[in-house]
Amino acid sequence: MGPTNVNRRDVLKRTAAAGLLAVPGVGALSSCASGGGSGEKAEKGTKSTKNPLGVKEDAALSVYIFNGGYKDKYAQFVTDMYKKAYPKSQAAQKATEKIATQLQPKIVRGNPSADVINNSGADQMNIGKLVTNQQVADFTEMLNAPSWDDPKVTVRDSLYPAMQPMGAFGTKGCYQLNIAMTVYGNWYSKRMLEETLEVAYPKTWDAMIEVCKKAKAKGIHGWSYPGGHPRYMLFSMYAMFAQAGGRKVIEAMDYLEPNAWKHDAVKSVFEAFEEIVAKKYVLTGFDSTEGHTEMQTAWTKGKCVFVPNGTWVENEAKDTTPKGFGMTVGATPSLDKGDALPFGTLYSPPGEPFIVPAKAANVQGGLEWMRMMYSKEASVNLFKETGGIPALKGAIDGMQLPPGTDSAQKAITAAGDNIVIPFFKEWYGELFTEDFDKTMGKFMMGEMSTKEAMDAMQKASDRVAKDPDITKIKKV
Repeated sequence: MGPTNVNRRDVLKRTAAAGLLAVPGVGALSSCASGGGSGEKAEKGTKSTKNPLGVKEDAALSVYIFNGGYKDKYAQFVTDMYKKAYPKSQAAQKATEKIATQLQPKIVRGNPSADVINNSGADQMNIGKLVTNQQVADFTEMLNAPSWDDPKVTVRDSLYPAMQPMGAFGTKGCYQLNIAMTVYGNWYSKRMLEETLEVAYPKTWDAMIEVCKKAKAKGIHGWSYPGGHPRYMLFSMYAMFAQAGGRKVIEAMDYLEPNAWKHDAVKSVFEAFEEIVAKKYVLTGFDSTEGHTEMQTAWTKGKCVFVPNGTWVENEAKDTTPKGFGMTVGATPSLDKGDALPFGTLYSPPGEPFIVPAKAANVQGGLEWMRMMYSKEASVNLFKETGGIPALKGAIDGMQLPPGTDSAQKAITAAGDNIVIPFFKEWYGELFTEDFDKTMGKFMMGEMSTKEAMDAMQKASDRVAKDPDITKIKKV
């Protein structure tokens, strides 16, 4: 992921000011009951300059981290910081790929086994449902507390403006916080484009087709995606939807509007990708649960040109990436001159979400762990361990950056205000991980036409919209 500098701060300030990151209401949270339970809670300690959140110094702390592309060494660094600050506490950390499976049942029963959770991965918990059911703590107290490094600056003011709105769900609070910025797009090898294919990055879809054609002539596929997780293709399509038809297209998807997935802009994007499928430009396969890493290995070995991915890929694929590969993220190519937004429009939301269960045994300890996570020391370590852009403003200014991170920095700076964040991915996780996964899988195999894919997407959206058991987020 990319670095943080003055230009990047200005970009995100402008983005927030323009209301691009505003999250509308999830409804009156007080009207929803949380799961019961009688788990004993740690008493609050005495607040002081060194302990602004009033952490009980001898209370145990339990940390659960998603064992994915970031692994958990970056988090262990923070857990070790906590142990040093509170030596009487028994702070423990566990890594798992089964976040929801292992943790959600106890949260629902009101007796969580964790105090802070990295709610990420394919088995992540539905954050919208947790918020609605009052099962996650509000981070406001921590955000308003002095930052770890400078008591004159609050945690809130030390972070990029995108962080709090992403976790607000239409309230004045914050129920989820991310630790990094993610840049999604079309990832490629600079060396392959410039030396093997002798072409520049395609800024239009016509140019994209020409690159794929030239690659095919050399026995290289233009694209690939993980068959085990075909929803990855949407990482390259979201910004194209908005670029072709404007922000209203993504907004309609967010609010589950009746014909959101039947907009002409959506059709044009699906037709564009349908062409590369029809012309056999796509390397298929990689159908296992580890399909994403298998796809990335094929990519770093030069079997395809473009893959849909996020900034975590540089760290996740580092063991197979050859020297001089020149890992780079490319922004959305323009479909035609009538596009509503310019070339360079980018899908770039905060990433790697964390929550503290509302009924955790040590809520204050969980909040304090997050305050430490946003320290300069922990943020620099996060970058070194994962390559992720820390949420802390300026944390890695002046550092030497790997190529993928550097390209992400340049892409988001170039995007300016043209940053797109589809909130429905967070609000209605069922759509993204189940319905859309199946649809994209069939579409990318040529088993479903553009019309059939759009119909399937809209049908799934309508199902969620009509389901009385799913709380909807309304416009405010």
